[in-house]
This record gives sequence, structure tokens and C-alpha cells, in this order.
Amino acid sequence: MRPSVTMPPAQRAAESAGEPQSVRSDPTPVGRAADPTRGRDAATPSPTIVRPERGWRLPDFREVWRYRELLAFLALRDIKIRYKQTLLGAAWAVLQPLLTMVIFSIFFGRLAKIPSDGVPYPVFAYTALLPWQLFAYSLTQASNSLVANERLVTKIYFPRLLIPLAAIVSSLVDFGIAFVVLLGMLALYGIVPGWGLLALPLLVLFAMTTSLAISLWLSALNVQYRDVRYVIPFLTQLWLFATPVAYPSSLLPESWRLVYALNPMAGVVEGFRWALLGTSSSAGPMILVSAAAVAVLLVAGLFYFRGAERHFADVV
Repeated sequence: MRPSVTMPPAQRAAESAGEPQSVRSDPTPVGRAADPTRGRDAATPSPTIVRPERGWRLPDFREVWRYRELLAFLALRDIKIRYKQTLLGAAWAVLQPLLTMVIFSIFFGRLAKIPSDGVPYPVFAYTALLPWQLFAYSLTQASNSLVANERLVTKIYFPRLLIPLAAIVSSLVDFGIAFVVLLGMLALYGIVPGWGLLALPLLVLFAMTTSLAISLWLSALNVQYRDVRYVIPFLTQLWLFATPVAYPSSLLPESWRLVYALNPMAGVVEGFRWALLGTSSSAGPMILVSAAAVAVLLVAGLFYFRGAERHFADVV
């Protein structure tokens, strides 16, 4: 692996602003103070060579926290790029789940007569589409994020975990906009959420964690094998119909629901319906099983991502 070099802040700022930098050859070893007689200020910090650690390790979360400002910057940049030079702008965040809800209501609600646990089918479907769109969009963006940020990965050092994290955090904007439409639909149909609404922030975090757990695998694999990007849309399409978005999990025999909950998004979707609509009495056990599945995927994904991280700059 090519070692990453952390430049002094002043130099990084100057390069970002486009100022030319003079290149000076200096045989002084890295980490040793330069001789003042050789024309360099002894107080000037020398570049630091960052080398990968050996063995399987979890990411250094303290280091990730130190770079939290960079995480916010990357997320804000992704949001600006998403809506830059678009005709409808943030309206796309509403149109995608809304049009999907209309199609589901026609084909599954009216023609196929799929039950909706006593709730009007449009609200039933839209409530499930919100966490699904959050998961699917953030999964797609995070899985392609390392390849899309090739220049950052190869030029400067920072925790690579920030890149997929920023893609997932930025997807919260779309979710928030679409959630306002859901509140209007609940008021239109006279549905008042119960105390389960207090669990909604945890369920949103659950959906984001699920996306992170899967995208850690896919983003690292995408660096090595570029055909992963073609698998992701196909994977999300299959996953949509394997998740109770257009239908309730109550259609399955009760003995199979916990096995079905090994699909992490099954617990997320049923949790949203329980929190907002008061449906799905079996949401609690399903959420617990889905949470256990996500925990295993996340820990294994963190180990795999950290192990593959040392080769990102070489192959991206």
C-alpha cells in the first residue's frame, strides 16, 4: 500500500485555494527536526507518514470523532451536489415515494386486494416506503462513495469510514422532506399516532445502521470489483419485494415471522408501521431479531472494511 501523507494545515488550505506550492528537496528524515542552518525553520512541522496497521481491527472511533467536521462537510457537499442544477430540486424527495405509493395502491391495493391491517392502503404503503427509500438511497450512494471520491482517497489521509457515513447522513434530508408529506396524509385520514411515535428516532437510526452495515461490505468490494455497482440496483429491487413494504408481515404464518425478520429491513418497516399506525402486534420480536442480524453484519463489516482499507489508495 502506498503510504498516505498528512500535510500541514496551512499547506492543505493553500492547495485547496489553488495557490502554487514550491517543492523543496530535503533529505532530512521524516519526524526529525530539520537543521536551521539548512534554510528551513526548525519549528515547521514535518510531514507525517501514516502507515496501515496489521491484523484485523475495528476502526479507531476516537479518530473518526476527531474528523467530525469533515463528516459534516462531506455530507453537506453531497446534499448540494444532489440538487444542483435540478429542475424540481427537493421535490424529488417527495415524488419518488409518492409515485411508488400510487402504483402500489393501484396494483396491490385495488387489483390484488392485499390486506393492510385495517389501515387505508395508501398510508399503509407510504409509511413503509419512507424507511425503505432512506435505506435504498443511502445504500446505493454509500456503496459507490469510495469510487466516487477517488481523488480524496488517493491524495490525503483521513478515516475512510467517513465517506460512506457522509452519504448515509446526507440521505436524512430526503427522508425529512418526505416525512412531512406523511404527516399530511395521517391528518387527511384522521390517524393519530400513539406513544410509539417516541420510538421513531430510534427506528430511523436503525434504518441508517442497517444501510451502513451492508454498505461497508459493498463499498469495499466495489473498490476491488467495479461490477458491484451493477449488482446494487438489482439487489435493492429484489430486497424490496422480500421486505413487507407492499404487503403486511401478517400474511406469513406466525412461526415463520421471526425467520423472516432475519431480513433487517423487515423489522425496520414493521417498526415504522407500529410507531405511526399502531399496527403489527408482532413488531417487537421482529425488531429484536432484525437488530441482532444488523449487529452481526455491522461488526463483521467494520472488521472487513478496516482490513480492506489499507489497499483502497492502491486499487481505487
